[in-house]
Amino acid sequence: EESSFATLFPKYREAYLRQVWPVVTKQLDQHKISCELNLVEGSMTVRTTKKTSDPYVIIKARDLLKLLARSIPVAQALKILQDEWQCDIVKIGGLVRSKERFVKRRQRLVGPDGATLKALELLTGCFILVQGNTVSIMGDSIKGLKQASEVVIDCMNNIHPIYNIKRLMIQKELAKDPKLANEDWSRFLPQFQKKNVPRKKPVK
Repeated sequence: EESSFATLFPKYREAYLRQVWPVVTKQLDQHKISCELNLVEGSMTVRTTKKTSDPYVIIKARDLLKLLARSIPVAQALKILQDEWQCDIVKIGGLVRSKERFVKRRQRLVGPDGATLKALELLTGCFILVQGNTVSIMGDSIKGLKQASEVVIDCMNNIHPIYNIKRLMIQKELAKDPKLANEDWSRFLPQFQKKNVPRKKPVK
């Protein structure tokens, strides 16, 4: 029985996808998966063939399409076909009601010249791309993926990523000490409380 998955892609990705499609086809062919790029409908499709031996590879191929549609460069996206790599696409669009606040918090996640995002990538060992209303995260450890998506969601809920980055840095250092392996680390970690700072009301 044939299994297939299709994903739509935005118009601005068309030229890039057309350019890299031979590479995608070649890689999927190695896994005995057929693929199709439909420029009229703006869609990508993957299908199992009679030669497909690994039933799970179609799920990996589906994730590959999702990542390509969300602007992940092809060399990075193709890593998802490897067994240990996983991805998470966090939808951030509906987490903040105000458009202005949403844009501010999304920018906060990226940081000046992308520095905050880079620090988060280094600490979690993940590749992270912020694009429109989604954040795509790729990594070869479940723990790193979970940490990265928690920081993204926290940031959208108005907890500055720098607090979580500090926390991750401390955890990384503590993990190096075998004496602390079975200890409760909460006493070492900074405790953050959300504060609602009262705003001055404009004078009428």
